[in-house]
Amino acid sequence: MDEGLRQIIAMLTVAMAVAMVARRLKLPYTVGLVLVGALLAFSRTEVGPALTTELIFDLILPPLLFEAALALHWRDLRRDLLPILILSSLGTVIAMAIIATGMIFLFHWPAPSALVFGALISATDPVAIIAMFKDNKIHGRLRLLVESESLFNDGAAAVLFALALAWAAASDHAPSAVDMSITLVRMVAGGVGVGAGLGGAAILFARGTPEHLVEVTLTTIAAFASFLVAERLHVSGVLATVTAGLIMGNLGAATPRGRLFISARGREAVTTFWEFAAFLANSVVFLLIGANVANMPYHAYGPGVLVGAIAMTLVGRALTVYPLSLAFRGSRWAISTAEQHVLWWGGLRGALGLALALSLPAELPLRNEIVVVTFGVVAFSIIVQGLTMPLLLRWLGFLPTPVPSPRLRGEG
Repeated sequence: MDEGLRQIIAMLTVAMAVAMVARRLKLPYTVGLVLVGALLAFSRTEVGPALTTELIFDLILPPLLFEAALALHWRDLRRDLLPILILSSLGTVIAMAIIATGMIFLFHWPAPSALVFGALISATDPVAIIAMFKDNKIHGRLRLLVESESLFNDGAAAVLFALALAWAAASDHAPSAVDMSITLVRMVAGGVGVGAGLGGAAILFARGTPEHLVEVTLTTIAAFASFLVAERLHVSGVLATVTAGLIMGNLGAATPRGRLFISARGREAVTTFWEFAAFLANSVVFLLIGANVANMPYHAYGPGVLVGAIAMTLVGRALTVYPLSLAFRGSRWAISTAEQHVLWWGGLRGALGLALALSLPAELPLRNEIVVVTFGVVAFSIIVQGLTMPLLLRWLGFLPTPVPSPRLRGEG
């Protein structure tokens, strides 16, 4: 049997077993995958292919981002668009600055390396958050705020990372503020334009056919092509895929009245297909994250840097969520204190941050240390924050408190 096919079958077998056990134990599925991946790595069992930037960018991120965007309804998103955009744009900049400043003053990292690390680790992971909310059956405004902020936050962090890396690479002749602003506008507008163009083109083609399999294929082309074309043009692939998903989701695929663009059978097929594709991508990436986390040489850099980076990441997120939420107090966009707590602790890190870290050039100072610390922060985020989120949600009243059975209460 071909080695690649054998690895895929083995990973899917492990993932299905973890899914069933996690559901039985009422544990987050993503956390279970990371833990099992780490255990397999410790036992010297081969888990699968190496976790690389190409694997994450080419195969993992497009289906995960597209499926998340496909499920966002514009009517709900428009209602809270202002706080979502403020938190995901200005908030990402604030978090990056706080984390970078902390790494400079606490651990004496050079400014270029600290700024690059601050940008990549500021990307909260919609994948882990969406999986967690699905596991706990969270719906309504809280889910919209957390998932959509995380989705747009990914796009903002990817753009800031590219700017920070360009500045670090040109430290001898640093680009001017005007040059950086032009690059920023080009990356954002280019990414949105590519996504809108390919998403719109796919919808126009879908109008000409009632065949649901063709419609599913067109969404697949739009999801992957938008990311790959945008990256080839050096604009934001994350924003391109998210834009394509939003357009296709709100002009047919996720809209019961999407009468002119995608057929009723096509909508059902598209939704089912992308849920399955996201589940497969989730299974692969979190299993590989666990395996790679277990193999990181943390001892080479000492626990102080890792603990400090985790602390700065949490502080940066807190100083983003709570102060910015104050700006909406008393307005129709007011974010409750309980929702702010969830936004803070639910800001998990994941695949995008790892992909950006793995893509760092070898000549960047502290490149290897940044990669190791990033894996450590992601592991803490998924395992510790992921495991405790259901407790926080229950404590804040977003989940019902389990009621003991009559037998356990001594009534049976």
